[in-house]
Amino acid sequence: MTGEQLMEMSCWIYRSSKKDEMYLYVPVEGDFSNVPDALLKRFGRPEKVMELTLNSSRKLAREEVAVVMQNLSTQGFHLQLPPKMDVELYRGD
Repeated sequence: MTGEQLMEMSCWIYRSSKKDEMYLYVPVEGDFSNVPDALLKRFGRPEKVMELTLNSSRKLAREEVAVVMQNLSTQGFHLQLPPKMDVELYRGD
């Protein structure tokens, strides 16, 4: 294959029981051994959402797939934070 090879990686996504719209991606189902204890404490009980197969052509709703794959490979997890809310949306008329 010439050019960029299509690397695939499985991951499991868990939602935070403490913070809305915070998600933790791990490369092995149920394995949080690479996630710092302080982060897990703030995250709360991980609630499994789904399993995904990631590759360079896959699009994710709020994350760059290359960043997620890099974080899974190098640190063993990826944390997706809630979206930033725009204060302008809450000013009213």
